[in-house]
Order: sequence, then structure tokens, then C-alpha cells
Amino acid sequence: MKTVIYTIPNISCKHCVHTIKTEVSELAGVQSVEADPQTKQATITFNAPATEDAIKALLAEINYPAA
Repeated sequence: MKTVIYTIPNISCKHCVHTIKTEVSELAGVQSVEADPQTKQATITFNAPATEDAIKALLAEINYPAA
């Protein structure tokens, strides 16, 4: 299992957090997703088949690109 922390400048409210959690959690292999609008960070824990590239691509697709 791997845990990564992404800085996501677009996180500004609880709606943003909800969207990120909902969308990223649907990616196969993702175990947990936490996001914080105050720190503008998302912590994502995952196993294969999820990859960092796939997670970053999904975040960009839903308009929350990782910095």
C-alpha cells in the first residue's frame, strides 16, 4: 500500500472535498481519500491497479489538478 500527499490549489470548500473524495474513491485500488481545504492537500492511499499517474490524471480531469 502506498500513501501520497498532493497539493491541490483548487480545493476551497467542503464541496471540493466531497467531489475529490467521491471521484478518486471510484478508482480501482484506492483505499482512502482525505482532503483539506485549509492546507489545500489531499492524502490518498492506494494499491495496484491504481497508480500515481492515474490519480493525477483523474484529479486534472475533474478540475483539481495536483500542483
